[in-house]
Amino acid sequence: MRDVSIDVERVARRYGRRWALAEVSFHVDAGTAVMVSGRNGAGKSTLFRVLATAIRPDRGTVTIGGFDAVRHRHDVRKLTAMLAHANYLYESLTAKENLQVVAEHLGKRDFDLRPLLEQVGLAARANDAVSTFSAGMRKRLSFARVLLQEPRLVLLDEPYGALDPPGFDLVDEVIGQLKKSGATILMATHQLERGARLCDRALVLDQGRLVGNAAVPAAGPPLREEPC
Repeated sequence: MRDVSIDVERVARRYGRRWALAEVSFHVDAGTAVMVSGRNGAGKSTLFRVLATAIRPDRGTVTIGGFDAVRHRHDVRKLTAMLAHANYLYESLTAKENLQVVAEHLGKRDFDLRPLLEQVGLAARANDAVSTFSAGMRKRLSFARVLLQEPRLVLLDEPYGALDPPGFDLVDEVIGQLKKSGATILMATHQLERGARLCDRALVLDQGRLVGNAAVPAAGPPLREEPC
């Protein structure tokens, strides 16, 4: 499987007159887990959408796994799974059917989905329509979809949102599993202490600018932010 590093060079993205990202540059080594922090509106979700090739930067370049994210976005998408604020699930389909759609798209028609549903705590609801699910259950199913994709780059935008304490533990377990697989992980979160236990580095955004890029100390949240 391809190792995926990330190179972001002077990336900027504007919405109308407002710059959501401004001259953002950083490098992430393959297999690294990175926490992305910042206040609401700091640019975290915009950065993730650029990395996922959902939107194009207005300026700058993004290289993922050796591929230019604009010119070779289809290659980047094959390597990438993103857990976003919107779950993009099929409401009228069951949990199992939602995963079957993804499995067929990936060429995994005979894939046994039950262990995956058990892992995320949804085995007992496998045949229930997603329209009957709580927000936390939808988030769990979204995690199952990420794992099914076996991605080399994982983008987790506020993964702890809508989850209860057992759900928090599930997120930690999934991230640990992805790290063991050698995936590169970026996680945007306000749960700084949990993120610091799981991640190797921390990026800090403020009003669209990267203001911190630091190694995470072995114990506790990042205490030193290196100016970029």
